[in-house]
Amino acid sequence: MVIRGPVRPGRSTKQLAMRLRARDIALIDHPDLDETSARALVGRRVRAVLNAGRTLTGRYPARGGRVLLEAGVPVIDSLGPEAFERLRDGDEVELVTETVVRGGQVVARGRRFTPEAAEAVAAAARENLRRELDMFWDNTARCLAREKDLLLACRAPAVRTPLAGRQVLVVVRGGTFREDVAMLRGFIRDVRPALIGVDGGADALLEAGLRPDIVVGDMDSVSDRALQAAREIVVHAYPDGRAPGLERVRRLGRGAVTFAAPGTSEDIGLLLAYEHGAELIVAVGIHAGLTDFLDKGRCGMASTLLVRMLVGGSLVDARGVCRLYRRRLPPGALWLILVAAALPLGLLAAASPLISSFVHLVALQIRLALGV
Repeated sequence: MVIRGPVRPGRSTKQLAMRLRARDIALIDHPDLDETSARALVGRRVRAVLNAGRTLTGRYPARGGRVLLEAGVPVIDSLGPEAFERLRDGDEVELVTETVVRGGQVVARGRRFTPEAAEAVAAAARENLRRELDMFWDNTARCLAREKDLLLACRAPAVRTPLAGRQVLVVVRGGTFREDVAMLRGFIRDVRPALIGVDGGADALLEAGLRPDIVVGDMDSVSDRALQAAREIVVHAYPDGRAPGLERVRRLGRGAVTFAAPGTSEDIGLLLAYEHGAELIVAVGIHAGLTDFLDKGRCGMASTLLVRMLVGGSLVDARGVCRLYRRRLPPGALWLILVAAALPLGLLAAASPLISSFVHLVALQIRLALGV
């Protein structure tokens, strides 16, 4: 099958995804494509994905390639960095088997990423995971002492949004974060938590019809629309105070405060809520496993481990909250069920003295339980 469409190149997959349109062909350079980036491409309804790197190298079981295949998005990878030199934004191309054709000329050759190829490499990746874990933990242990001192010395900036004593929803761009936000509608409606979007997590809130109270991050994967909509902005700065993302915020005419801290933006999103006295922190899309951190290009998780230990008593996973709220009955539903059940029971009680006595006994037990 021949696939035709305009090429949209971008070396940063998450930034490219923000400008893709339906039926574009995405050109990326993303070895071991992560799940979140792949879901972003699928969400933009791309016609196909070209990858200058290997979608799955065998270093660890990255999940992005499988996400694309399951969504029916064809992938040609291993095109090499020269693909970015030969293809320009908007070039109309044809994908024929494992070649990229423009104007009748082959401009790049790669390898079709298939389920069979994915499984073969994934098996090797699973075998290699123990070695990656050893290196990951060694790096984490080396950084713990240094990042502990930096983390404990940093202080969260003052924010206008009241967080003390409230439940706070922190949305991070990870996994199925968009779907999880949609599933939390009942929780958000009933509890009205403060809403913190970490970089692209703020866009997930907007897509769900929710306005972020605070956007936190280094501003590399959040849209201008989300930054304009946010009530306030906290820019993640390096421990030495440099904050490259602050310039972008200022260009939009928005004010912001900075939060200088080591680690990831999701770390400081959790820390911001904790230090301002949040009663409960509900986390969406946060990274917890080895694969998550390798997807982010992290060789260790010292600061993340420290933050999780610090806020652990206040932190809950969104999936658990979703399950609780899916099982809750809407207000008034219990009374409707009781009324519907009372009518046939009343008729039976009137017809039978034995059933009448049983109903009175049950009613008495309910009154005693409720204290009425």
